[in-house]
Amino acid sequence: MEVVDILKKYSKDIDVEIKNSLDTVDPEELQKSTQHLIMAGGKKIRPSLVVLSSEAVGGTAEVALKTAAAVELIHTFSLIHDDIMDKDEMRRGKPSVHILWGEPMAILAGDTLFSKAFETVLETPIDNISYERVLNALKTVVDACIKICEGQASDMCFEGNFDVNEEEYMNMIYKKTGALIAAATRSGAIIGGGNPVEVETLAEYGRLIGLAFQIQDDYLDVVSEEENLGKPVGSDIVEGKMTLMVVHALSNASTEDKEELISILKDDGDTDVERAIELFEKYGSINYARDIAIRNVDTAKNLLETLNESEATVSLSMIADYVLQRIH
Repeated sequence: MEVVDILKKYSKDIDVEIKNSLDTVDPEELQKSTQHLIMAGGKKIRPSLVVLSSEAVGGTAEVALKTAAAVELIHTFSLIHDDIMDKDEMRRGKPSVHILWGEPMAILAGDTLFSKAFETVLETPIDNISYERVLNALKTVVDACIKICEGQASDMCFEGNFDVNEEEYMNMIYKKTGALIAAATRSGAIIGGGNPVEVETLAEYGRLIGLAFQIQDDYLDVVSEEENLGKPVGSDIVEGKMTLMVVHALSNASTEDKEELISILKDDGDTDVERAIELFEKYGSINYARDIAIRNVDTAKNLLETLNESEATVSLSMIADYVLQRIH
């Protein structure tokens, strides 16, 4: 079975839960704007991780579907608000929500998705499970929302700050990208009835692949072919973004090379992407980033071996590998 098949296996049921949640939104324009990105597609990795984590600890897929839908609602909320902040006009091959409905409605759409996520978790049927598990899953989801906001704020504060160290950078990407993936696996394990060790194991697996996911994105930005990437190669460099490669190169470069790289990142005109990549290569920063992503995935897969082997744990291992196999 391919990873795409694993994700498809659950996406139909997750989509039903999301539809049920958003069908009650009124007025119609707000409902359409909340549903727009969800209907545009997406791989549904995060909600699938919720369901698989429930199954990995002996729980069922059914009991985890509401929490899975909630995680996807939060992910979508964050994308809508990201697009507004970054002034991105396209998402998943379609015009962004704020382009179609304007910024005020897009902000409301994000806020609605955010609120609906909490409502959806609380609607988990509790005939077979304790309300405490639902509450703990909800706490996990709430905590991830706070971390996403903190991560986004840190990312914005890093712009133009070329003294960011690796620990600060890794903390930022954990909050911005890894926290929701870790929340997906943690909440799934909680709702599935996992013991404390199983819950922590799956949360750490999620954290590690979440970090690898973001580092791989940074890596692809400089090594991909443009047609595979779907955007110009080196766009992070053009935008002056802090990535693990930038942090590593700046901390290892000679004074002269450091000044040159900073000037490239600051340049609002014709950014010399090729020269920046040459400097990354000179200091081994591209391989360094790739190696950390690989190491995170290997550690995540090793953690899964401490759980009882099942179809779910095999699927989780395949998803960990998939994080590094993406080409865009």
